[in-house]
Amino acid sequence: MEPSLARYIWTHTKKQQLWILMIVVLSMVPYFMSFDLPKLIVNGPIQGKGFEQVGATQPFMRLHYSLPFLGDVLFFSGFQLGRKATLFALSLVFLLLVVINGLFKLYINTYKGRLGERMLRRIRFDLVDRVLRFPPVYFKRVKSAEVATMVKDEVEPLGGFIGDAFLQPVLLGGQALTAMLFIMVQNVWLGLIAVVIVTIQIVLIPRMRRRLIVLGRQRQLTARALSGRVGEIVDGIGAVHVHDTSNYERADIAARLGLIFKIRFDLYQWKFMVKFLNNFLAQLTPFLFYMIGGYLAIEGRLDVGQLVAVIGAYKDLPGPMKELIDWDQDRQDVQVKYQQVVEQFTVEGLIEPRIGALAIDDPDPMTKPLSAIGLSIADDGGAMLLNRVSLQVKPGETVALVSTATGGAEALAEAFARLNWPDSGRIASGSDDLLELPEAVTGRRMSYASSDVFLFQASLRDNLLYGLKHAPMTPVTYDGAAADQHRWDMEEAHRSGNPDLDIRSDWINYASAGATGPHDLFEAVRRVLDAVVLSRDILDLGLRSSADLKRHTELARRIVELRAALRTRLEQEGLSGLVVPFEPGAYNKEATIGQNLLFGAAAGPELADRALAANPYFSSVLNQAGLDRTLYEMGMEIAEQAIELFADLPADHQFFQQLAFMSAEEIPAYETLLQRLKNRPYEAVSETDRAMIVSLSFAYIEPRHRFGLLSDELMSKIVTARNRFYENLPTELHSAIERYDPGKYIAAATVMDNVLFGRVGNNHPDAPDRIRSILYDILDELGLYGELLNVGLDFNVGAGGRRLTGGQRQKLDVARALLKRPDFLILNRPLSALDQRMQDRVLRNVLEEARRDGHSPAIVWVVTNPSMAMMFDRVIVFDSGELVEDGTHETLLAGNGVFKELVS
Repeated sequence: MEPSLARYIWTHTKKQQLWILMIVVLSMVPYFMSFDLPKLIVNGPIQGKGFEQVGATQPFMRLHYSLPFLGDVLFFSGFQLGRKATLFALSLVFLLLVVINGLFKLYINTYKGRLGERMLRRIRFDLVDRVLRFPPVYFKRVKSAEVATMVKDEVEPLGGFIGDAFLQPVLLGGQALTAMLFIMVQNVWLGLIAVVIVTIQIVLIPRMRRRLIVLGRQRQLTARALSGRVGEIVDGIGAVHVHDTSNYERADIAARLGLIFKIRFDLYQWKFMVKFLNNFLAQLTPFLFYMIGGYLAIEGRLDVGQLVAVIGAYKDLPGPMKELIDWDQDRQDVQVKYQQVVEQFTVEGLIEPRIGALAIDDPDPMTKPLSAIGLSIADDGGAMLLNRVSLQVKPGETVALVSTATGGAEALAEAFARLNWPDSGRIASGSDDLLELPEAVTGRRMSYASSDVFLFQASLRDNLLYGLKHAPMTPVTYDGAAADQHRWDMEEAHRSGNPDLDIRSDWINYASAGATGPHDLFEAVRRVLDAVVLSRDILDLGLRSSADLKRHTELARRIVELRAALRTRLEQEGLSGLVVPFEPGAYNKEATIGQNLLFGAAAGPELADRALAANPYFSSVLNQAGLDRTLYEMGMEIAEQAIELFADLPADHQFFQQLAFMSAEEIPAYETLLQRLKNRPYEAVSETDRAMIVSLSFAYIEPRHRFGLLSDELMSKIVTARNRFYENLPTELHSAIERYDPGKYIAAATVMDNVLFGRVGNNHPDAPDRIRSILYDILDELGLYGELLNVGLDFNVGAGGRRLTGGQRQKLDVARALLKRPDFLILNRPLSALDQRMQDRVLRNVLEEARRDGHSPAIVWVVTNPSMAMMFDRVIVFDSGELVEDGTHETLLAGNGVFKELVS
C-alpha cells in the first residue's frame, strides 16, 4: 500500500482536488469584497462622507478601470442615489455577498464531504480486499476483532480528513491571507500586530501539539488491543465459564481500561492546555487593536470606518487560523493512523490479484493428478508437520489418509486446499503449481471440508449454497426509480474504486450443482442433505419454525389438507388419542389455560408470554368473566405447591424440566412474593404482583401437573371469556394476535402447531417422535416434503453456526462441499463430532452420491478411525510427518507396518 496518505489521496483524486481548488480561489473574490463593504457603509451613508450637502447623491455600481494607454475607462456610470438609498443599496449588496459566500461554502463542504466519503469507501474496500489476499499463516497470528476494528473504526477519521487534505490549507490559508492583506492595506501597524500574533500561533501551537499525537497513537493501540481482547472473550465464553475464569477476565479488562483512562486523561489535560494558550493569543490581538487602533483613530491617523473594517476582518481571522492549526494536527494524526494501518496490512506473500480475479465462465475440469512434490510444512513453532513428502492422487481415485497422533495427514489435506502453504516443495496439478492457479479453478473444481467448521450468520440455505456463489451469473432487471438508483449505485462504486458487481444478482452457479436453474436446484440440495443424513434435522427445524407466507404459499394453501391427512392416518393406526384438536367452542385439556383463553398465536409482544397477564384489556376481560380472582387464587396455590416441591432441589435437577410455571432462578423471588401476599386481601394486592401470580395459572395443564385445580365450571368460564375477548378486541391489538381457525394457516404459529391444530397428549411420552415419523410420510405423499425442507432451510444458524450442534455443522459443511460436484473432494476429519456408526453411514453415502450420474471425482479423506479406510481404493499412512505406507487396504493390513498397528 502507498505509505504516504497525501500521495494516496492525490493519486486517486487529483482531478477533483484541482477542480475544488479552483472554486476555492474563485470564492476569495466575494470574500475580500465582504471585508471592504462595511468600511464603505460606515464612512459613506452612516458618517455622511460625500453627502455633506442637502440632496447630495453618489454613484452606485459605477464601473471604471484604469487601462494601459487608454487611461481611465468608464464601463458603466452607475445609479445616482441619495444617502438613505445608498445605505439600503450597500446593505443589500452586503447581504448578497453573505449569500454568495454561504453558497460557496455549501458547495465546497458538500463536494469535499462526498469526496472524503468516496475515498473512505475506497480505503475500506482496499483493506478488505487485502484481507482476502492475505496468506493463510497470517490468520493464525491476528485477532479477527482487531482487523475489523482497523477497517471500521481506525480509518473512520481518514474520511473526514481526505476532503480537507489539499482543500483546507488553500481555503483557510486564502481566507487568512485575504484578511491579513485587507488589514495591512488599512493600516500597516495593525497589520504587523496581526502578523506577529499569527506567527507565534503557527510556530508555537503545532510544537505543543506533537505530544497530543504521541498520546493519540498510544490511545489507538491500546483501544485496538482492548477490542481484540473483548473479541477473544466472546469467542471463548464457553471456556471462561467452564474454568471459572470470569473474574480473571474482569481483572484483565479493568487493567486495560485503567491504562486507556490514564492515556486519555493525559491527552485531555494537554489538549486543554494547548487550547487555553491558543485562545489567549487569539483574544490578545483584539485588545491591541482596540487600544492601538483607537489611539490612531483619536489622533486622526485612522478613520473609524477603517478601524471597524479591521476589527471585522480580524474577527474572521482567528477562525481560519485555528482551523488551519487543527488541520495540521489532524494531518499528522491521520498520517500516523494511516501508517499504522498500512503496517498491519502490509504482509509478505500477499496473494496476487489475478488469483482471485472474477471469472464468469466455468474453467475446464481438473483432469491431471494432484501431486505433493518434496512437500515440507512447519508450524509456527518450527516443528515439522510434513517432511519431504511426495505422492500423487489421480483423478477419480479415492484415497484414505491415515495418521498417527504426530502424523501429518491433516497438514497435507490443508495443503491440498491451499490453507497451509509449503515451506519447501510444492503442491501441483499436473505441471501447474497449485498456488499459481486462479481461485476460479481451485474454488470450483476442488472442495474442502474439515472438523473446524465456520458458518456465516445467515440461513441454512445461504450457508449450503455459499460454495456456488462464484460470480453474478444472472443480472437483475431494474425498472423505473429502481433502475435509476441502481445506475447511481454502480457509478458511485466506480468512482470509489469499488467493483461494480451487483450483490442482488443471482450468484448461484446452478450448473456446478448439476442443475439448470432455481426450479431443479432443490433436487440436488435434497440429495446431498440425504447423503449427509441432515434432512431430518432440517425438517425438525422447519416444524419448529414459523413459515414466511410470501415464500411458502403452497404449504399455507394446503395446510387444511395436511391436517386432515394427519388426523386420518392417526385414526387408521389407532393413535387418534395422541392429539387433542382445538375446537372453537370447547376447552382443550392438553393446552395451557393461557392458550385456551387466547385460542390464538401471539403475533406481537403485547399478548406474548407474561405480558398477557399485565395487558389492561385482557385483565378487563378476566374481570368481566369473573376469572380474575379465581385465576389469582389458582396462581397462589400453584406457587405454594411448586415452592414446597422444588425449593430445596438444586437448580440443575431434572425435575425443573417439568416445571412450566417458573424457572429455578425465579423460585426465590416467588417465595418472597408469596410470603408478602399471604393473608393479604385480593383488593390490596398491586397490579404488578397480581399479574405475576396470575401468569402462573396461565401455564397450568391439568393432565400434566395434576394439582386438581381445573373444574368443568372453570373450563366453561374460560371458553366464555375467550369469546368475549374477541368480540370487543381493540383495533390496536388486532395485529398482536392470530385467532385459531381450523380453515386457515396461522402465520404466527410454528408449522408443527399449524399441522397439529391441537396439543399432544401428556400421557404419551413418545408421541412427538411417532407423530413426526407419520408426518414425514404424509408430507412425501402429498408432495409437501420439499416445502417443509425449504422452511427448515430458512432457519438462521446464528453467529458462527452456534444454533446448530457440532455434528449438524459438520454435516452441513460436507454437504456444501459435495453440492459443488468438484473434481477433487478433500475431507479433513469432517465428521469427528459424530459417533463411529454415523460416520460410516455418511461416508458410504458421500462416496455413492459423489459418483452419481457418471461423475467420478477424486476423494481424499483424512479418516478419524483407520477402520474407515476399507471403503477406499488406496490408503496412505503418515507417522511423525513422514509418509510411511501407501497401498490398498488389503495389502497394508497383510503387512506388519504402522497401519496394522493402528487398526488393531
